[in-house]
Amino acid sequence: MSSRIPRPRALAAALSLLLAACASAAPARTGVRPAAGECDIPPGTLVNVQSVEPTIRTDVRYATANNFTGAVLPGYERPLAMLRPEAARALARVHQSLRPRGLGLKVFDGYRPVRATLGMVEWAERTGNQWVLQQGYVARRSGHNRGGTVDLTLVRLSDGGELDMGTPYDTFSEAAHTANATGRVAANRRILVDAMAAEGFSNYHKEWWHFSLAGTYPPLDVPLRCFR
Repeated sequence: MSSRIPRPRALAAALSLLLAACASAAPARTGVRPAAGECDIPPGTLVNVQSVEPTIRTDVRYATANNFTGAVLPGYERPLAMLRPEAARALARVHQSLRPRGLGLKVFDGYRPVRATLGMVEWAERTGNQWVLQQGYVARRSGHNRGGTVDLTLVRLSDGGELDMGTPYDTFSEAAHTANATGRVAANRRILVDAMAAEGFSNYHKEWWHFSLAGTYPPLDVPLRCFR
């Protein structure tokens, strides 16, 4: 009977092999470490807006629970505003052009991983809010995925306070339609639209904060944990 009991060395060796096999089969899930290959894009494909113009303010809402879904969106492990290099440089010029008015930019969102867009769609369908898809407030395929689209607002350089744009960011109603404003709000929206247009950005008429730079870019699904 004793001949059927594994010897200590043989048992230890077998256990080591078993643990090694389990470790190689299971994906690493510690922290926000990128999975193998998911950060493999050419250097410079996307750049941090603040590395191009450090005085642009950011408030990347989808990296927090302070957004319409109430949770951090997939891929937003770091609160970074990333864009294609040409879009980031154009945005820096917009910011600089506003300085004589005592104004600057605050960015809410830039590049958005495809997985985050899918997360928004899943939220809409799960919560019975399909109307945001049907009415064009949330897209199943977003220009943000390509890195040439940015959400932003105007701020005072003196204290960083946001100008009155009539609605908060991500207000899904006609009140947020760019042309649907009067008085000071209309004037503020016009300042933003004109400054962005001067550098080639076009506004989405249903969202005063949403601008895209013309260009042909493929969609990306690289999580923000891959960048600095």
